[in-house]
Amino acid sequence: MEEKSYFAHPTAVIDEACTIGEGTRIWHFSHIMSGAVVGKNCNIGQNVVISPDVTLGTNVKVQNNVSIYTGVTCGDDVFLGPSCVFTNVTNPRSAVNRRGQYARTHVGKGATIGANATVVCGHDIGEYAFIGAGAVVTKDVQPYAMLVGNPARFAGWMSRNGCKLKFDGNGEEVPAYAFCSETNEKYELYRGVVKFIGDVNDESAI
Repeated sequence: MEEKSYFAHPTAVIDEACTIGEGTRIWHFSHIMSGAVVGKNCNIGQNVVISPDVTLGTNVKVQNNVSIYTGVTCGDDVFLGPSCVFTNVTNPRSAVNRRGQYARTHVGKGATIGANATVVCGHDIGEYAFIGAGAVVTKDVQPYAMLVGNPARFAGWMSRNGCKLKFDGNGEEVPAYAFCSETNEKYELYRGVVKFIGDVNDESAI
C-alpha cells in the first residue's frame, strides 16, 4: 500500500480522485470529496466537508463544523473559523435542480473568516481581509478590510499580522500611512485602497 504524505483520522472519509498535499492533517468525521484539492500543510478540523472542485491553498486552517461547497476557492494561509458558512447558489429551491449553477467565491491569501460568519456566494474576499465573527458578507471585500455585523459593514483596516491599522489621515487627497503594532511593517492608504509597503528597516520601504 502506498504510504500517504498526509494524516487522516480513521473516522475521516477521503474519496478517490481528490488531491491532498504533504503535511496536511484531517481530523475526526471530516469528508474530502472527489475532485477537491487540498494544499500542503493544511489543518482540516472535525466535521468538515470539502466538496468537489473546491481548492484550498497551502497552510489553510479550517476549524470545526465548516462546509466548503463547490464554487469556493481559497488562497494560501486562509483561516476559516468554526462553523463559518459558504453558500453557492443565489436562489436555491428544493424543487428546482440548480446543480452546476454555482456562483464562485474566492478567499484571498491570508484572509480570516470568523466563527459563524456567512459568505453569500458570488462575492470575493480580498487578501488579508478580516471578517468578524457572525458577520454576513453580501458584497466583495477589499484587501486588508475588516468587516463586522449583519449585513457586514466596513470597520477598519487590518495588517497581515491581524492587527488593526491606525492611519495618519484619511488618504483621500494624499496617501496616509500606518504601521503594524506587532511587526512595524508599513502600509499605505490612498483613495480607499490599502497597499503593503514592507519592512520599515528595508530602505526600499521608507
